[in-house]
Amino acid sequence: MKIENRFLKYISFNTQSNPYSTISPSTTGQKEFAQFLVEEMRILGLKDVQMSEYGVVYGKIPANNQHQGDVIGLIAHLDTSPDASGQDIHPQIIRHYDGKDISLKEERLLSPREFPDLQKVIGHDLITTDGTTLLGGDDKAGIAIIMSMAEYMYKHPEFLHNDIMIAFTPDEEVGRGTEHFDLDIFQADYAYTIDGGDINQFHFENFNAYQVLVDIIGQSIHPGSAKNKMVNSQEVAMTFHSMLPAGQKPQLTEGYEGFHHLVHMQGTCEKTHLEYIVRNHDYLELKQQLNDFSRIQSYLNSFYGYEAIDITMHEQYLNMKDIIKDHPHIIEQVETAMEDVGLRPEITPIRGGTDGARLSFNGLPCPNLGTGGFYCHGPYEFVSITMMKKGVELLLRLVRNNVYAHEDIPF
Repeated sequence: MKIENRFLKYISFNTQSNPYSTISPSTTGQKEFAQFLVEEMRILGLKDVQMSEYGVVYGKIPANNQHQGDVIGLIAHLDTSPDASGQDIHPQIIRHYDGKDISLKEERLLSPREFPDLQKVIGHDLITTDGTTLLGGDDKAGIAIIMSMAEYMYKHPEFLHNDIMIAFTPDEEVGRGTEHFDLDIFQADYAYTIDGGDINQFHFENFNAYQVLVDIIGQSIHPGSAKNKMVNSQEVAMTFHSMLPAGQKPQLTEGYEGFHHLVHMQGTCEKTHLEYIVRNHDYLELKQQLNDFSRIQSYLNSFYGYEAIDITMHEQYLNMKDIIKDHPHIIEQVETAMEDVGLRPEITPIRGGTDGARLSFNGLPCPNLGTGGFYCHGPYEFVSITMMKKGVELLLRLVRNNVYAHEDIPF
């Protein structure tokens, strides 16, 4: 099956995750897609294929090489972001993209002026949205790359390889992708998530991440008799937010710069709830950002004369660089494989997190490879079919180099 047809089939499943669900997977669409993949994996000759009660899919491509080496794992996630609709996706295929504007519905325009990564894919075949939904390349492009690799190996038994473990996880987009991941089943020496963007990019650094919950209690009094009595918790919330460093917002930061981001707020005069995410690649700088929240809390509680503000902080994930740096061969293998297939390795930090970050700290080193997807989570998302094909070639080279170095692949 052509990789583009496989991808188009995959995005026909609505697998948006739900951050407010208490079950796993958080939506039925993910489980339906997972079952479809289980059946496809069995057709392609994978062994020990199963879907756990939590919607995690596992499978194994058994070695056909007598001299068994490292067991490599490959991981992608089933869900798409809840930030934009994933229902009734109507993709557009653009052949040999010419660098011009691409018209979408609702008077939207996918233009290289606003979306400069389009300049990287001139001459490529692309798949875009129609402008009304996200596309689902994050991470169905990753799944399509892995499954296309598996299909190639199934059709080419002469292609030598060691054991390869494959897993597809639910609810990555809502931070629960590895919550029920069973390392006793997924027995790899190390793994790669296929969940990045540009196929030339390779990531083994990600944010350190915390969630900060701010709960504010006001003093609600009838407005007609409120003088010197009322404390409107919503106004306290606005004051609190305004006291955070103004330059540490997502829209003002890039590269290794950290940020705080207000993702949700809800309130009345009596009670207001704020939800923040706080991110930084440097853990010491992250702790300083968290201290800013505590410092403002102390100041405002003192100003109002009572414990108006309560703060709860939750660690979400940490920078996997602290783990990966102790396994340099994992990095070297990717760089070599990329060069072998004509890619230019671009090692860049992830301004986000992956399932691999948590897995790395659970004992499975797991950096991240690209998919050829860009501008995910919204109507301007697109994937490069050309890059997805190169992603298959990269994985084949990676697993082949684990057997023989620098031997040509008949791909």
